[in-house]
Amino acid sequence: MNINDISGVFGGTGLWAIIGCALIFFMQAGFAMVETGFTRAKNAGNIMMKNLMDFCIGTVTFTLLGGGLLLGEDALGGFLGLPTMGVFTDFSNFDWLSFIFNLLFCATASTIVSGAVAERTKFSAYCIYSAIISLIIYPIEAHWVWGGGWLSQLAITWGINEGNWIGFIDISGSAAIHSVGGVCALIGAWMIGARTGKYIRDDAGKVTKINAFQAHSIPLGALGVFILWFGWYGFNSAPASTIEEVAQIFATTTIAPAVATCSCLLLTWIKNGKPDVSMCLNASLAGLVAITAGCHAVDAIGAAIIGVISGILVYASVIIIDTKLHIDDPAGAISVHFVNGVFGTIAAGLFATSKSFLGIDGPIYALIHGTSFGHGMAVLGIQLIGIVSIVLWAGVLIFITFFILKKTVGIRCSVEDEIKGMDISEHGLLSAYADFVPAVDPIDYSLDKNYKALIVSGDTPLPEAVPVSVVEDVTDSKSPEVTTGFSKVSIICKERMLEALKESLMAIGITGMTVTHVMGCGVEKGQPEYYRGVKVEATLLPKVQVDVVVAKVPVRQVIDVAKKTLYTGHIGDGKIFVYNVINAVKVRTGEEGYQALQDLQES
Repeated sequence: MNINDISGVFGGTGLWAIIGCALIFFMQAGFAMVETGFTRAKNAGNIMMKNLMDFCIGTVTFTLLGGGLLLGEDALGGFLGLPTMGVFTDFSNFDWLSFIFNLLFCATASTIVSGAVAERTKFSAYCIYSAIISLIIYPIEAHWVWGGGWLSQLAITWGINEGNWIGFIDISGSAAIHSVGGVCALIGAWMIGARTGKYIRDDAGKVTKINAFQAHSIPLGALGVFILWFGWYGFNSAPASTIEEVAQIFATTTIAPAVATCSCLLLTWIKNGKPDVSMCLNASLAGLVAITAGCHAVDAIGAAIIGVISGILVYASVIIIDTKLHIDDPAGAISVHFVNGVFGTIAAGLFATSKSFLGIDGPIYALIHGTSFGHGMAVLGIQLIGIVSIVLWAGVLIFITFFILKKTVGIRCSVEDEIKGMDISEHGLLSAYADFVPAVDPIDYSLDKNYKALIVSGDTPLPEAVPVSVVEDVTDSKSPEVTTGFSKVSIICKERMLEALKESLMAIGITGMTVTHVMGCGVEKGQPEYYRGVKVEATLLPKVQVDVVVAKVPVRQVIDVAKKTLYTGHIGDGKIFVYNVINAVKVRTGEEGYQALQDLQES
């Protein structure tokens, strides 16, 4: 029995579409993981909450109005659908599959914005603009593409339809979802402004320094990418009509992101001397976004070319947006979704082939197959008209939304709340990782002019503003028994050298030492490293500090042994400090001086 004869499995209205819906919903977890991993730990709970609420709020607003605007009967020349109350009044006959499918697509468009405006956006403002996207912005332009609106049937209107091609090519949303979410992210990140400390400006407002805010959990971000890639198979193939079409869509949805990741890996390796993990993760998503519009319209070669270009585009656009435009996008959402969403929409027309299930040649394959080049250019032309229209619609409406929010409730949290972290300031959550030690924040916020406004000013004299306690000097003559026969040697070195150092010191008679895990860096600040194309300033690196108090063992011998053990000739071998010790006291017995050390060493 031919599997294609199984009724109710494929065709966009069968079982496979239901399974696709479940996979698309699971992508929400992927977005949450990527955005959380690419930002700082002090905002992890806040980002999780936003990814939860944009879906929940979107469900409410899409049910009330958005679904009707998308799926309703054409009005105003195919500009929007006429909302009905069928979702509430005709439960048994309502088209629930189309409704749920488009609701989940809507949630995806809304959640894209979160990554670009993370770590400084007020939760209340986020909820409002997320609702607007699901209520009006997404449903109307999605009606143009999938609801039978003017753009979806433009080829029929012009009388040039051919095969299965009737108009704008965007089977799963490079334009309708990703470009919309991406342009909203771009305008939102621009209007909200950068995170405090990201860009340091001089008095004239010129950026003089860019700080790299590194991801707090690359494994979490990578998990999100794998979840998204897995969900993307349902995202792209749910509308497929046959198992063969599903398989071909799986193939193009695999080839494009894989090639994109490889091209970005090579590019970052050549550019920075090392492959950039976060950039390659972004490249995987960029390839998925770029192939989404035409996954059913291109062949393997077209998918590979789209992958190569998207991998280069995501790297170049992240660098330009951050270092040239100075727009702060923590998760790379603008580059992944807007830049590659627009590119993927155009590429669907450019690389469309009549050998695909769509059955139409774009301009490139028209030349290869000897079909009408003019017809191929018409395919590309409709793609250009569509993407420009969609981006303008979403861009204008989200600008108006952010402008009103900025003038009313405000869209940005206070600098104090931002530095403390959105978890505690917005949700009363001390930490999303309560059992873990918080990381040291390496950013000097005092260099940011926004932060300087917080410095306290006034007439209070310094001695009164800072309490001072006076204590007796330990060298006071009241302690005649104090001896100066001891030295303390502090050795700071790499963690991996601890065991070798310990063995060497014990070999010369040192049997007591104190080892402390510390953080530090030297004048050389280590070898330059880059995060997402931005040079990482010297950060505090993990070290160990070994403290030894010696009496009979010569200090010079301790120094020579330590130097011999730790020396590699490379930056960061360590440093040794020698101090005079005024006294030593054994708490258990009260012994002082030389006697206090006798159970610690044989010297």
